[in-house]
Amino acid sequence: MGAISLDFTKVLKKFREDAKISQEEMAEELNITQSHVSKYECGRKVIDLETFLRWCRITNCEVEAAAILFGPELCAQAIHLLQTIPMFIGGMFRWIL
Repeated sequence: MGAISLDFTKVLKKFREDAKISQEEMAEELNITQSHVSKYECGRKVIDLETFLRWCRITNCEVEAAAILFGPELCAQAIHLLQTIPMFIGGMFRWIL
């Protein structure tokens, strides 16, 4: 089975463009220069995890980023778990009271 290669430069640019944010606007949001944004998107500079997570938050692509980083199956399981936690907690409180 071959490894899956992901070009993060394309992901960064797609997230930004889909959010209709210019490089200048992204730079301002991240408190970096427009040149840094360009270098991230062209692969001349490697983005660190903190900046990547901020980039995803700014572009509202947290779910897509999680699917890329962890795989869609794990994300689906996490979503299911998050949906069942309130039922579990509600049941605990009824038992305690």
